This record gives sequence, C-alpha cells and structure tokens, in this order.
Amino acid sequence: MPEGHTIHRLANDLRRTLSPGPIAASSPQGRFAPGATLLDGAELKRAEAWGKYLFCTFSNEVVLHIHLGLIGKFRPAPIEEAPSSTIRLRLENQTDCWHLTGPARCELITGHEQRLIVGKLGPDPLRARSSVAQFRDNLARTRLPIGAALLDQSVIAGIGNVYRAEVLFLCGIHPGTPSNTLSSQAIDELWATTKRLLQRGVRLNRIITTGAHDMTRPISQRDGDDRLYVYHRTNCRWCGTELTTLHLGGRPIQFCPHCQPH
Repeated sequence: MPEGHTIHRLANDLRRTLSPGPIAASSPQGRFAPGATLLDGAELKRAEAWGKYLFCTFSNEVVLHIHLGLIGKFRPAPIEEAPSSTIRLRLENQTDCWHLTGPARCELITGHEQRLIVGKLGPDPLRARSSVAQFRDNLARTRLPIGAALLDQSVIAGIGNVYRAEVLFLCGIHPGTPSNTLSSQAIDELWATTKRLLQRGVRLNRIITTGAHDMTRPISQRDGDDRLYVYHRTNCRWCGTELTTLHLGGRPIQFCPHCQPH
C-alpha cells in the first residue's frame, strides 16, 4: 500500500499538471461514470493529502476522495494513449493526462464529509499544522505496542509497513514497547525522524532511509538493498545481527534485537 509520501507527491503533481483550467473527466471502466460527469469541465482548485487519503476540490465545490488501498494506482499517461477498460477515472487537460486504476475508494464527497474523515485521522507529519504534541497525546492513551500504533492512522497518519520498521530502527526502539511508556524524548525523535524521511520520500518519489554515512553511492542512485536498513532484510546493516520478525498490527516487522533492545 502506498505510504504518505506517495500521496503527498501525487497531490503536488496533480496541482502542477492539471491546474489552472478546465479538466475533461471520464470513466472508461464505467464504475465512476456519474462522478466523472460531475467533474467534467470543472477546474481543479486544490489537491491535498492527509496521510494516505487524497482530496481534490473542484470549482463546483465537489471533493474527489481517493484512497489507493493495496493495488490502486494514479499515474500520468500520454494524452494520445487509448484508455483501457480498467481505468476508473481519467482526468486530462490540453497537456497532461492521469489514469486512476484499482482504488480502494473513489467517491465524490462534500467539504463537510472531508472534515469528518480528516477528524478521525491522527496528525500527518507532512502537514504544516500537525504537531508532535498531538502524536504524544495519542500515544499516551494507548498501551498498544509502538509497532502496532504506528500503523493506526488515528494515531499518526501516513506511516505504512516500510516506514514503521525503518523509523523504529533508526530511533533504537523495540517495536513491542508499549506506546504509553515511551519518553517524551523518544516520541520527539520518532516524530522528527518520520517527518524527515517522509519529506525525503516526497522529494525523491520513493522510500530511501539509508544515510550518507552508511552508503557510498549518492542517494539518487540507491536502489534495492541500498535503500533500507531493516525492512525485508535478514541481517542488521549496522551490527550484522540476524534480524527478528514480529507480527504487530496485522503485519510483519523486522527489527534488530541488538540495536533495538526491549
């Protein structure tokens, strides 16, 4: 499932390529035909992300709400490319075109409904008005292991399985630690590290958590095993210890028992 950096980057790219000016909207698949009809001819006024949720507000005050889920894709496509029957929504103007396929959710909502959705989400480190204080308060109210709490979008919005493992490793925190036992200093470090890595993800349009002191190749050239510290690895990049896997929040997480002691 795409993590928060992907949705923020997507919002930025949609704003850059589809506004200003009217947009042609269609649903080649047919499942979103009524919604596409309402969007057709309108202008994109805002595209914004909150965690893994994308909200696009149009000039007719309709809000397009998208959650990509596990298999969804929202990608640019050549305007001349004939749309396939798998495309839920096609948005285009004179110069750019976007195809949405396989989303978990694609619906038109009101601004009020958008506020209700956002109100159930935790702070998003990529949003200017989100704060570590909100994150700290949410963790103080739960005994969930921090490895599970970080996947709870009502605790913090935008973290998925990859960032969860990498952030906890970089902060030296065992994923089984009860959330409400973490010190303020540890929570501040978690927030700052998450924010830094998500911002890097938006900039590079992919997840890279390794630092310059651990890699010889420039960050823009890192791929595969060079990108991460513990996720889907067998040994710790720092100390060589065999990684341990726990199942928390319904997902497996790798961690180093030496660098992340309980």
